[in-house]
Amino acid sequence: MSFELWAPRPASVRLLLDGAEHAMRRNPDGWWRADVEQRPGQDYGFLLDDDPTPLPDPRSLRQPRGVHDLSRVHDLGGFAWTDDRWTGRQLAGSLIYEMHLGTFTPEGTLDAAIGRLPHLVDLGVDFVELLPVNSFNGDWNWGYDGVFWYAVDETYGGPDAYRRFVDACHAAGLAVIQDVVYNHLGPSGNYLPRYAPYLREDSANTWGSSVDLSRREVRDYIVDNALMWLRDMHVDGLRLDAVHALVDDSPTHLLQEMAERVDALSAHLRRPLTLIAESDMNDPKLIMPREAGGYGLHAQWSDDYHHAVHVALTGETAGYYADFEPIEALAKAATRGFFHDGTWSSFRERRHGHPIPPETPTWRLVAYAQDHDQIGNRATGDRLSQTLDDDALAISAMLTLAGPFTPMLFMGEEWAASTPWQFFTAHPEPDLGAATAKGRIAEFARMGWDPEVVPDPQDPKTFRRSKLDWAEPYPEEAGDSRHTRLLAVHRELAALRRREPDLTDPRFSRLSAEWSEDPRWIRLRRGALEIVVNLADAPLEIGEPREVLFATRPLEAGSVPPRSGAIIRA
Repeated sequence: MSFELWAPRPASVRLLLDGAEHAMRRNPDGWWRADVEQRPGQDYGFLLDDDPTPLPDPRSLRQPRGVHDLSRVHDLGGFAWTDDRWTGRQLAGSLIYEMHLGTFTPEGTLDAAIGRLPHLVDLGVDFVELLPVNSFNGDWNWGYDGVFWYAVDETYGGPDAYRRFVDACHAAGLAVIQDVVYNHLGPSGNYLPRYAPYLREDSANTWGSSVDLSRREVRDYIVDNALMWLRDMHVDGLRLDAVHALVDDSPTHLLQEMAERVDALSAHLRRPLTLIAESDMNDPKLIMPREAGGYGLHAQWSDDYHHAVHVALTGETAGYYADFEPIEALAKAATRGFFHDGTWSSFRERRHGHPIPPETPTWRLVAYAQDHDQIGNRATGDRLSQTLDDDALAISAMLTLAGPFTPMLFMGEEWAASTPWQFFTAHPEPDLGAATAKGRIAEFARMGWDPEVVPDPQDPKTFRRSKLDWAEPYPEEAGDSRHTRLLAVHRELAALRRREPDLTDPRFSRLSAEWSEDPRWIRLRRGALEIVVNLADAPLEIGEPREVLFATRPLEAGSVPPRSGAIIRA
């Protein structure tokens, strides 16, 4: 295999391979080629014009010495997979578990995470969703500052460790979703503009210049990357970060093009492949079938359901939580998918969203009471476990795992982890680190949070305190604690969800709700089952149910105790 590079900007390009220079010839379309054989383990880079410093490959599969150093040739076909009988998992009916590799275990590696897979199996997880793993600058990061989309960061173990992890997941019956970022690049180590017009200087999003999707080569750069994860790394799905930041005026939107290519690959591999969008647009077009004019993605995250659950349990109404103060917001989000479906958003100061067609399967929305953003983007990265009691946390688990949408848990949520999950970076450049810290403080102004309590993202302690403490769910000495109790609650609810068909029924037509603002309660009906949440200070009379399937506190004489919840067969 020869070396190829899309680089229309430089007038000359030379390949530096294991210390030797090789001329590259340019085609009229801006692609350069050097007919030099690649061998795994070779270090290489590209010399542009008269610059004596070699730059890494935009499609590098490995960056062993960081984002500013040479790339290394890596063989994607050189791994001995053992998952030849793996047939995949469909998203419908499944439970997702979101994790950040650097803080999931003390070691923070893919190999260490393999040792914790039995915990996920016992919990009842179907999909493991990894926060971005592509190469970033520094020793730790959330992953959204990545600059080499094709390379697994060496701090996690690199590409071979990644494949060991996926292989081990499949052996344990777990599918893998990889979070990928195609809407921006990190602030350090992004050399793409030196090579070609990957970015649009006339269009910017929250993180900087937009990716230029008007160019075929840029679209291929993204779609080829998506296919690499699914085909070569045996991943089962992708979570597409912030797709609302993808600016695309093409006749066929990039998301639709990607969905078409992924569906074709799925047919060839004969296993389900899933694309999940993160979007703040509340636009069902993303998940509507292409036959009905949609993009044909398989699911999207539902922040509205999170906001409604969060406000109902915590009483927080600052910033974007304000519109979700009435208990009716939870009823609407639970039965119609979006709360903002063309309604006025006070935070955005405009009407927002569109209704979800009622024939849409409910599993196409991924719902959660906690996730990396909704915890990590709080001023102190505090989890619900740091403000709610055990009964309220059990209600949160019930609304997530017995709710109508595809449930997702954030690592440690299942045992009420006491550790926060804060925003952390390790930018080696002092100016960039200082700017990042300053920017975080400014972000919290609209939410009304005290800037004095915001931890410094560059302080190594911020990263270390965010690591899970596995002694909480698995203490050395057996005993009862809130951590073991909440873990048992999550296991019970996950098992109940698998036993009861009504809890995985995807029909919106089988959903209805009653609610009251004062006293504050909601009864969500899912077929023959009811999910009852009593947030009042007095018992809620519901009559004697035919069967109590789950209760955060025992029911008494046909009533749900104050500040508790239950799942009943009416």
